[in-house]
Amino acid sequence: MRETFTLTNNWKFKSVEEEKWLPAVVPGCVHTDLLKNGVIKDPFYATNEHDLQWIDKIDWEYESTFDVPRSLLALSSIELVFDGLDTYAEVYVNGEHVLSANNMFRSWRADVKAYVKEQGNSLHIVFRSPIREDLPKIEALGYNLPASNDQSELGGLGDDKVSIFARKAPYHYGWDWGPRFVTSGIWREARLEGWSESVISDLYVEQNEVSASAAELTVHVELESEQDWSGTIHLSADGLTWESEVSVKAGKQTLAVPVVIEGPKLWWSRGLGEAHLYSFSAKLLAGDKVVADKSVRTGLRKVKLVREKDAVGASFYFELNGVPVFAKGANHIPNDSFITEVTAERYRHEIASAAESNMNMLRIWGGGIYEQSVFYELCDEYGILVWQDFMFACSMYPGDEAFLANVRSEAEQNVKRLRNHPSVVLWCGNNEIDSAWAQYDETGGWGWKKSYTAEQRETIWADYEAIFHRILPDVVASYAPGIDYWPSSPIVSVSGDINQHAHPLTTEGDVHYWGVWHAVEPFENYNVKIGRFMSEYGFQSFPEYDTVMTFATEQDLALDSKVMRAHQKNGDGNRLIKQYMDIYMNEPKDFPSFLYMSQVLQAEAMKMAIEAHRRRMPYCMGTLYWQMNDCWPVASWAGIDYYGKWKAMQYYAKHSFEDTILSFDRSEDGHVRVHLVTDKLEPAEGILTLKLYDFSGGLVREATASVAMQGNSAAVIYSLNESEWLGGREAGSVVLHAEFAAAGGSEASAISKLFYFASAKELQLESATIAVKEVAGSNGTAYELSTDKLAKQVWLKTERAGRFTDNFFDLIPGVTKVVHFVNREEGEAVSKPTATNAITVSSMIDYLAESQVKVV
Repeated sequence: MRETFTLTNNWKFKSVEEEKWLPAVVPGCVHTDLLKNGVIKDPFYATNEHDLQWIDKIDWEYESTFDVPRSLLALSSIELVFDGLDTYAEVYVNGEHVLSANNMFRSWRADVKAYVKEQGNSLHIVFRSPIREDLPKIEALGYNLPASNDQSELGGLGDDKVSIFARKAPYHYGWDWGPRFVTSGIWREARLEGWSESVISDLYVEQNEVSASAAELTVHVELESEQDWSGTIHLSADGLTWESEVSVKAGKQTLAVPVVIEGPKLWWSRGLGEAHLYSFSAKLLAGDKVVADKSVRTGLRKVKLVREKDAVGASFYFELNGVPVFAKGANHIPNDSFITEVTAERYRHEIASAAESNMNMLRIWGGGIYEQSVFYELCDEYGILVWQDFMFACSMYPGDEAFLANVRSEAEQNVKRLRNHPSVVLWCGNNEIDSAWAQYDETGGWGWKKSYTAEQRETIWADYEAIFHRILPDVVASYAPGIDYWPSSPIVSVSGDINQHAHPLTTEGDVHYWGVWHAVEPFENYNVKIGRFMSEYGFQSFPEYDTVMTFATEQDLALDSKVMRAHQKNGDGNRLIKQYMDIYMNEPKDFPSFLYMSQVLQAEAMKMAIEAHRRRMPYCMGTLYWQMNDCWPVASWAGIDYYGKWKAMQYYAKHSFEDTILSFDRSEDGHVRVHLVTDKLEPAEGILTLKLYDFSGGLVREATASVAMQGNSAAVIYSLNESEWLGGREAGSVVLHAEFAAAGGSEASAISKLFYFASAKELQLESATIAVKEVAGSNGTAYELSTDKLAKQVWLKTERAGRFTDNFFDLIPGVTKVVHFVNREEGEAVSKPTATNAITVSSMIDYLAESQVKVV
């Protein structure tokens, strides 16, 4: 028998130094409780972040009173359980100290059977300041460890980087896209758990061998019993059942039951098939009595990271059920600086957006958190593969015995918690540390090594290897057999020499390419610097005007204003956006126009990168841009802003990630090449149609060609002589429209792409009149758009919460465009297409300075 009692009510909090208690919300944190009580102003508004750094220097305490149901009191064992305490905490029940916590990422249990009573129980938690707790550790160590993104100066700590000592979300200490809010609090569920006789504490479905013909499994049933007894274990999954006799011993043990499912329904990633999920249930029976039971959900699949030597290096791709998968997606960061503010609806909106953007992978980056369970459940449902980092990023870490033991416990708990999720296909040790330290390249890395003596360097690297080359791979192998471990991202391989460290042109391992942006390299380098798996690259933009106005006033609308600088965490970010805009785009007429054009600039950069990576398959087999989302309203690399609004980049990514795309590049001999890229397994056969239009919609030239290529591949399907097609016309006066119609496919299923022979600055744009009319669509109300002149980056906007099925697209006269509006409501991420209120329509020319508008 098992019973739980959630402890969510009657909470209050205060500073340890004060006497007045205030109401608190659990789960939550100090910052959100202070905000809800009106003690502090909105942390995200203007420069309020700077004024709230005192919060993390104070000890805080939380207290609750509760009664315990008689049925729970009657059970033999009662434990107090915290799924998350942030971070350094002492816990007391009715005045008795029951546990100490020192890791945000671990769950905590304490036997409280002897302390709880039926009425008037007190639960008291003291959270020690993570800053005051960890500052003495720097003095004890004798030197600061590198932590490039720890905004210690903003926190009033000078150069003292304390983030590396706390097993706590690294981004809480600031990052180059996020604010510094070092939180404390009860951030996950608190409850009482009781049981008698026996209890199943964990159920794990190990997938030994999975194919379309059979799934050979071992179901591991972890249990605890008060006494020895014999009975039956009953397993079931989707109408199938298995039973066997068992002898249970007193204490903790694990029963391993072999199971075979003939002809299983396999779990596939989005685009390859159904993400089928099985519900497994285990029951311990004494006769007809159910003594204990537990259920889990999982998908049956065989997945591996394939790294095989080839003529140029070694492959790096994920194979799912025998199929090589080109990974398409982004890097995920926490959705909020205050994690408990993220609702299930916000998670669904993100994962639904990923699926609707034709993604099949998200990387959970190592500077955030091991995500809430709902995140992985949604990825399971939508068929989104998860590359899961352990929570270490851009820092070196201590290696004392207590720290390493804490890390091992953290890893064991989280690997066990997530191992039934079919979406989790890789565990990665850390983000960028191998390449940042660059142990085997004296002049490489981020310059960290030069600050330390030879002896210190030896110790720091030995501590690194203890965590990332021994502890973490051992935990993954022990608790999630069959799932690969990758020591750092990026890395070539653990070779123990200079060849270990990744750079933009390495032909093995994964690559983070930041030459575009940090090194101010041209966008065109995306076509050249391509690795086997591009796990990071990106370009910034601002959010739209409405989002900016949630943290700024009209007086703040300047790149160098104090508020705008406060909401640009990457130092030179605003200058870089402006610098690249000067290179690639015309001058915007005002600051709101600059916001719009920054999004178009970002979108064009990411389109170039994504499609360059896809054109290079199978050499390159993954493209994950930085980043999917934001944790506050800010200028950043995100494709979706803090409020869930799709930026231009997200719409572009949706097209560039489609299962089958057309893409263009230029050859050195004056030809434009048309590529067809497909992730579909069946051959691509059909007709390619090319039409050259002037900007008034006049047809200048056309051609057709038959296409036949194998599935899951990329190929050049047409090459045209640029000078012949232009025929003396100015490059900035025409646009090429390409369309591929698959044999036997409907007209609506045809894919298309536009190509411009000139840069955006050289296009001879004229003012366009865009017409919008409601039409009957297959899924409800639709909107048909047409234009009398070429209209670039047409932006549709409405006051309703939601998005259009396409946006920031180009319109050619005579070629209509049909879009739907997708509503977003509380409690659901996406509803059926619906009618909306008034639509605002604009295009690029509406945002240009008058001097930039071409007179034709």
